[in-house]
Amino acid sequence: MSRHMMNVAGTSIDQMDSSIDIDKLEVSVQGKLRILRLFSNNCSIYRVPKRLRELNEKAYTPQVISIGPLHYGKPELKEMEEHKILYLKEFLDLSEVGVKGFIAAIAERETRLRNCYAETFDKLSKEEFVEMVLLDCSFLIMFLLKRLNTDIRRLNTDRIFYKPWMKEEIKFDLLLLENQLPFFIVEDLFKLSKILPPGTEYSMIMLTHDLFSSSWGSWVPKDISRGNLSEVEHFVDFLRICQQPAEQPKKLETLTAPSVAELRRAGIKFKLGPSINLLHIKFDDNEGTLEIPHFKIFDHTEILFRNLQAFEQCNCGATTYVCNYIIMLSLLVPDAKDVEILVKEGIIENWLNDNDAVSRLFRNLSKEIILDVENFYFSGVVEDLNKYYRKRGHKWKAFLKQKYFRNPWAIISVVAAAVLVIFTIIQAVCSIIQVA
Repeated sequence: MSRHMMNVAGTSIDQMDSSIDIDKLEVSVQGKLRILRLFSNNCSIYRVPKRLRELNEKAYTPQVISIGPLHYGKPELKEMEEHKILYLKEFLDLSEVGVKGFIAAIAERETRLRNCYAETFDKLSKEEFVEMVLLDCSFLIMFLLKRLNTDIRRLNTDRIFYKPWMKEEIKFDLLLLENQLPFFIVEDLFKLSKILPPGTEYSMIMLTHDLFSSSWGSWVPKDISRGNLSEVEHFVDFLRICQQPAEQPKKLETLTAPSVAELRRAGIKFKLGPSINLLHIKFDDNEGTLEIPHFKIFDHTEILFRNLQAFEQCNCGATTYVCNYIIMLSLLVPDAKDVEILVKEGIIENWLNDNDAVSRLFRNLSKEIILDVENFYFSGVVEDLNKYYRKRGHKWKAFLKQKYFRNPWAIISVVAAAVLVIFTIIQAVCSIIQVA
């Protein structure tokens, strides 16, 4: 076979050890092109970018169970594989379909399933991939059903539900972006199984809602008809859709806003908003009131926000309203005194028992967010707050009210002092007139 040799730039003809074998390299490149898998537009499950992961590794990493291929086979999660097999057996016992039928259903959807991930997982054979999906799907279905139906639990055989800490850890693991299965496959197997008697109103959306509303009551509204839940990609996407706002984003002119404490000094009053949508923050310029919906913050709130944030940052089709909410809160509560004001108003329910921890939380969450200034959901609120705060009249009015008119006795004292001053001036004027 003839060989074409090409010299590397800057070398002499005699330096044959630095030459390139064009034919061999062509074969190598063509081989890579043949096995290339183009990424699908349906991709919705990603590995968290390094710049976000470095801020809090644990917030993105499953602690007890792997779901899907990204953390599949990790030794530290191996213990739960036995539980998955147990749940598969219980699932098959209750189902009207045998294991062969489920395998066939998953195999038929294998390409679509793989296209949902941003990685190829070429090392996972078809058989391994289908088996993993079957075990994870059956586990999720049984875990959700057992939460609602105690009759399905088997006494002394289910160590998950008789160890509350394990049940809670699993719930947190299920909201991690890297720990997801496409929602459609779980729903398809649930329907295929006919595991519930006719007339039962359970659906995967209802079971998912029950799971997350028990832990994230202030994030997951009672009304599950909100948002386009028919197009849920996975559990993280479900949680994101729960707070999808009706308003359209607008261009952000400036990324600065007065803090809660500064706004109060300018005379703005804070009002507990009635909306179930946390993003429904409204400012009334005429009344001088900032309305903010109630939100509960506890130990695992950071996990929720970080994974929703990561999904929005990775998924090019997603609008970043959760990231916008994080930025808005970081502007409003940069300090513990700002949090304290909102806690007193009943807006923030702080289960951390540390107001500084809440302000730190939002400061840290706002790091490494890539902000689209052309599409910011709170641009109107930020602009109106800045305009109101810049008006000196509002600050003087608030200063007088806060310093001299805080209670009836202060008002009486001010009025009495004013009257005394007036009488003193009158007396002085009369004295001058008499002398004249």
